[in-house]
Amino acid sequence: QVQLVESGGGLVQPGGSLRLACAASGIRFSSYDMNWYRQAPGKQRNLVAAITRGGSLNYAPSVQGRFSISRDNAKNTVYLQMNSLKPEDTAVYYCNAQFVTELWGQGTQVTVSS
Repeated sequence: QVQLVESGGGLVQPGGSLRLACAASGIRFSSYDMNWYRQAPGKQRNLVAAITRGGSLNYAPSVQGRFSISRDNAKNTVYLQMNSLKPEDTAVYYCNAQFVTELWGQGTQVTVSS
């Protein structure tokens, strides 16, 4: 079964940290470029971080220096380490895989609030 399953979301206080994980199944994971997007209520879905199959990284300016994306091809998993979280980071975070086809996970809620 082809799917992406995110985990690791939750409620955290401002300044805190979370690590999201996205486990892929049914695909040749190492061939895919992997991305994290987020969507806040009433707003469009935007790219947060990207890691290519070759390991190149890209971040949205708003998370540069705070978030870190990585991948473990042996575990078919991509991670998003989020540090120094701010209330404006509150959103549903989606995992995305791109190669010949494009796949989306179901999303995981991240809420940053005191």
